[in-house]
Amino acid sequence: MDAPTDEKLLADYLAGQTGSFELLVRRHAQELHTFVQRFTGDSAAAEDVVQESFLQVHHSADRFDPARHFKPWLFTIAANKARDYLRKRSRRREVPIDAPIGGEDDSARPFVDLLSADQVKPDEDLQMEERRRIVRSVVEEMPANLCEVLILAYFHRFPYKEISEIIGVPLGTVKSRLHAAVVWFGQRYRETAAQHVEDQQ
Repeated sequence: MDAPTDEKLLADYLAGQTGSFELLVRRHAQELHTFVQRFTGDSAAAEDVVQESFLQVHHSADRFDPARHFKPWLFTIAANKARDYLRKRSRRREVPIDAPIGGEDDSARPFVDLLSADQVKPDEDLQMEERRRIVRSVVEEMPANLCEVLILAYFHRFPYKEISEIIGVPLGTVKSRLHAAVVWFGQRYRETAAQHVEDQQ
């Protein structure tokens, strides 16, 4: 028997089946936490945002548009709450996006590997930990609007249309921001890696 869709679970919850809501939480809490932690750089804040997001789902379930998909709606709620958190926090966010893309197996690659083929590769002897440090430092400088779309596209594999719904911008803006994010990251990464090589000489 096929597992019920998210939309069916929410409808069942509205009909009084409380276990359906618990299943929605179990199905999405970990990925939602990962998204918020990458965006805010704060695991404890991510836990709070996830709890607040599901609480809002509980309170707003009867206003959910059944013509939409549940997951983008959930991520929209979480993204808004994460932005609120970042606005309230004075220190600079840290967003580690050097985790593997495409799964946890050996075939997964960090985002830096997805940059354009003509990029200047860092020295082959550069240790992996140093490479990750460079990635983290580059992303810390990335504008929040570019970082957000990058995380949604490359880590969570949302299609452009759903990213558009989550962050509330037109489809064309999503595409242009993602392109700008990759170009921005690639250029800054090359500069930082080259500087590191010079410093080692």
